[in-house]
Amino acid sequence: WLKQFAQARASLRIRPPLSQPPGRLIAMGGGASSTPKEIGEKIGEASADDLKALFAGLGEEEKAKLKAALAATAAPAAKAASGPVDVSGLTRVAKDDLGLLAQPVAPTYKGALAQIYVRGAPFGGSDKSSNGHRYDSVPFANGMINSGMSCQLIHYVHEEHDKFFEVAKNFNFIIVRCNPGQIKNDGGDQAKFDDGMRVMRKAGIQVWPSPDVMEFMGAKDALCKVATLNIGLEDTLAYYSTEAFLEGFKKTMKFQPRVIKQNRGSSGEGIWIIKLKSGEYCKEYGEASCTDDDVLDMMEANDNHSEEHTVAEFVEFCVHGR
Repeated sequence: WLKQFAQARASLRIRPPLSQPPGRLIAMGGGASSTPKEIGEKIGEASADDLKALFAGLGEEEKAKLKAALAATAAPAAKAASGPVDVSGLTRVAKDDLGLLAQPVAPTYKGALAQIYVRGAPFGGSDKSSNGHRYDSVPFANGMINSGMSCQLIHYVHEEHDKFFEVAKNFNFIIVRCNPGQIKNDGGDQAKFDDGMRVMRKAGIQVWPSPDVMEFMGAKDALCKVATLNIGLEDTLAYYSTEAFLEGFKKTMKFQPRVIKQNRGSSGEGIWIIKLKSGEYCKEYGEASCTDDDVLDMMEANDNHSEEHTVAEFVEFCVHGR
C-alpha cells in the first residue's frame, strides 16, 4: 500500500489529525492544507515507518478517502487488460498495453495473442519490449481489431497452466507468439503447453500456428520445401554439411543478396542479411560462384549491427564459430 499511497498523493489533500505530533513527514505549520506537490515532496522524504505512522494516525474518514483514491489509481491497469473475455483470473505480466486499440464491443470473433515472459531473462526475453510484450504483439492485435475482431494480449505462466487453458476456451482463436525454448527457459513444459493447444484445436478453437505445424514446418528448412512453388525462390537452400554449405553459399551469394538463418530461432537471432560489397551479381542462378576473397557487407538482424568479412571468414564463422 505504500507504493499505491505514493501514486495517489497527487489526488489527496492530507491534514494530520490533531493527535499526530508534527514531524519530518508532514510539517505544514498551523494545520494548513498542503498542495499535492508539497505532499509529494514530504512523502519522498519519509521513511516506511513514517508512512505507516501517518496511516495509523488517520481518522476513519481520511482512511476511506485514501482507499478510494488508491482504488482509482489502480483502475487504469485493470482496464488495460479488458476485453470481451474475462482474463482477470490470469496473472497480469505486461506493465501496459501502450498502442493497443480499443477492443470492439461486438467483435465478429474473440481472439487472444498468447506470449511467454522468461522471468530469468532481461526484459523477459530478447523478443520483448520494456513493457513485457513482444515487439510485434500490439501490431498483430491491432490488425485483428481493425478487421472487427477482438484480440486480447495474455501471457502463459506455467504455474497457472490449468487456469490459462480454462480461460482460453472462451476465445474463438489464439495466436501463439512464444519463441521456441522460452517456455522451457521459464521453467515450464513445452510439450504440456502444446498438448493444451491441441485440446483447444479439438474443441474447434483456431490456434495459429498449431503445435503440429510448428513441429513439421517451424524450422527454417520449410522454405526449401516450397522453393519450386510460385511463392518460393529456387535459390533457397538448407545446409547439413560443410561441403554443401561451401558450394551452395558461394553459388547463391553470387546470384543475389542472401538471408542466412540458423535452422531454428526467432526475433533476428542467428540471422544475417548479406550483400556483395562490390554489387556485382551474375544474371542467372548457377552461372558463377563467389571466391574466398570476395567481401561481404553483413547486417545481423537481432540488433542491426553491421560487419564486413570475406567469404572465407564468414564460412569459417558458420562452420567453426570463429
